Amino acid sequence: MLELRPNCECCDRDLPPDSADAMICSFECTFCRDCVSGVLQGACPNCGGEFVRRPERPVRLLEKYPPSKLRVHSDKPVCAQKRIA
Repeated sequence: MLELRPNCECCDRDLPPDSADAMICSFECTFCRDCVSGVLQGACPNCGGEFVRRPERPVRLLEKYPPSKLRVHSDKPVCAQKRIA
């Protein structure tokens, strides 16, 4: 089951479970669509993998299988610079 991380690991933008802007790689690294198409140029800074749109968990299952509350931040320089800007 996907972890459904709550934020973009690059710019720290909130990405709720129903966000159409949440993108993930095969390791579930989570980024917003703007960072993926902009500073990341379509490649995950952590693993180099491609991104796909994160699926939405059905609302009826969110209580039983809640999204993660742990905010994750990439330590890659391109993302650290983005969070400072």
